[in-house]
Amino acid sequence: MSTSGERRPSLTPSFPLAYKETSRVMTNAQSPAPHRGWYSRGYLPHWDHPGMIQSLNFRLGDALPSAVLERWQRELALRPETERSVQLREKVEDYLDAGYGSCWLSKSDIAQVVQDSLLHFDSKRYLLLAWCIMPNHVHVLIEERVGFPLATVLHGWKSFSAHQANTRLGRTGEFWQREYLDRYVRNAEHYERAVAYIEGNPVKAGLAKVRTDWRWSSARFRSPGSAGVSPASS
Repeated sequence: MSTSGERRPSLTPSFPLAYKETSRVMTNAQSPAPHRGWYSRGYLPHWDHPGMIQSLNFRLGDALPSAVLERWQRELALRPETERSVQLREKVEDYLDAGYGSCWLSKSDIAQVVQDSLLHFDSKRYLLLAWCIMPNHVHVLIEERVGFPLATVLHGWKSFSAHQANTRLGRTGEFWQREYLDRYVRNAEHYERAVAYIEGNPVKAGLAKVRTDWRWSSARFRSPGSAGVSPASS
């Protein structure tokens, strides 16, 4: 993967969200292999299919100890499934925003590697709609394309960036945590909230005064008046 610098990302879905709910775009179509279609990862069902817009959150290997995550899962076990999923996501994101772990992504050269990996296959394997690289985790919003399911896309980002980052850091071993959060975008309103949350995350975490101050984000590329003007929970 080559260095992208200030290469401009897609930032725009391939269909008008104002008129379609993304969860219904291809519900009745058979997903071409190797996309998984409907599946479960222990919480809300997931829909891996070309054309779907997916909100993703993946983190460094030491950003969230497994014991902490397991404790939250036990505490929320008796809640309704939807409530449990939302509350778990909120707990994870609040914990990550507190900046635990090594926070290697706070180093400019490492953040650049990750940003380059996101931009490299934009418009080829997916449409890159929004992203934000925080000190210990990454938010990404993409539209899936045929033949490139979520697992393949994530593996590409993680394997390339882990190798490059470890080389620069002079270390070996796990860089990214295997687990990640994913949620398909339901409709135009959800899309607007997701973009706003992703690009507003540095402000929410106290790392920037305004979203466009954060270098490792799609906010700098987005034109005034577009989605993502103010932070809001997704």
